[in-house]
Amino acid sequence: MGYKIAIAGATGNVGAEMLDILAERGFPADEVIALASRRSQGKEISFGDRTLKVKAMENFDFSDVDICLMSAGGSIAKEWAPKIAAKGCVVIDNSSAWRYDQDVPLIVPEVNADDIVDFKKKNIIANPNCSTAQLVVALKPIHEKAGIKRLVVSTYQSVSGGGKEAMDELFNQTRAVFVNDPVEPQKFTKRIAFNVIPHIDDFMEDGYTKEEWKVLAETKKILDPTIKVTCTAVRVPVFVGHGESVNMELDSPLSVEETQDLLREAPGILVVDKREDGGYVTPYECAGEDATYVSRIREDATVENGLNMWVVSDNLRKGAALNTVQIAEVLVNRGLIQPKAKTAA
Repeated sequence: MGYKIAIAGATGNVGAEMLDILAERGFPADEVIALASRRSQGKEISFGDRTLKVKAMENFDFSDVDICLMSAGGSIAKEWAPKIAAKGCVVIDNSSAWRYDQDVPLIVPEVNADDIVDFKKKNIIANPNCSTAQLVVALKPIHEKAGIKRLVVSTYQSVSGGGKEAMDELFNQTRAVFVNDPVEPQKFTKRIAFNVIPHIDDFMEDGYTKEEWKVLAETKKILDPTIKVTCTAVRVPVFVGHGESVNMELDSPLSVEETQDLLREAPGILVVDKREDGGYVTPYECAGEDATYVSRIREDATVENGLNMWVVSDNLRKGAALNTVQIAEVLVNRGLIQPKAKTAA
């Protein structure tokens, strides 16, 4: 007997991707329910070779649902996740609302799957920020082997991380440039077409943005609280796929060749690292792919035991929807939850 799964926020970019990935990976679901706000009620969306009609989350009864994959925004998650969890439904939330709660595990299955057992404290599991997810997948094998003392991360984040409105703004601004129409920023603080913006999310008192702080806090929670992390987050005019320039200072030496071998053997990673034209992966090539790609691995001679690398991944998949579904798979595969229908029978 399969599970009953609800997707909260099914009409958004990530929600639609969750439905696609559930179908692609053959998740053992007997029933999948698409949920969104009341204004989307009745809308039809695709799930594999089927069509689902969207239901309103506000008046939906979660008492017989096993897992809720939530991508409905932080304020909604803060309000609704505890209510849903109280019905005995495990919530896997994609927003930032629960990531920093000590009683809520923050999970990337390739990195810290064993921490998932703590979900029983609140019946909620948090999915990390899109930039953090791909970063820690690439860092885990290196940290286990040589220990990471300090990280300097610069992100090159696609507009899809800002939702459909952000993608529409890039498209409309790009078209406006070519036909010589005025370019008016709406979603972004400055023009995004043919530009880069070193500003994602709100500014904090110390000058960092919340997006940058998320990378710091989440890397420490998932990987190791002793790692020193600094980050600059930049929005770039790319539709899908985040890139990251990663500089590491290690506890012990690790050669380029040893790093390549470690990463090739690690789950969820593909190494494409040839020192020739095109011998690396860009966000364009990773769109639609599940893997985290690592390229440009090289020594940094300015610090002791220094390494640089380039990391790219599809932010809608590994950075959000895929990781969420993988967490659900861990729950199922480890027997941490049973279908309610089976339990009742």
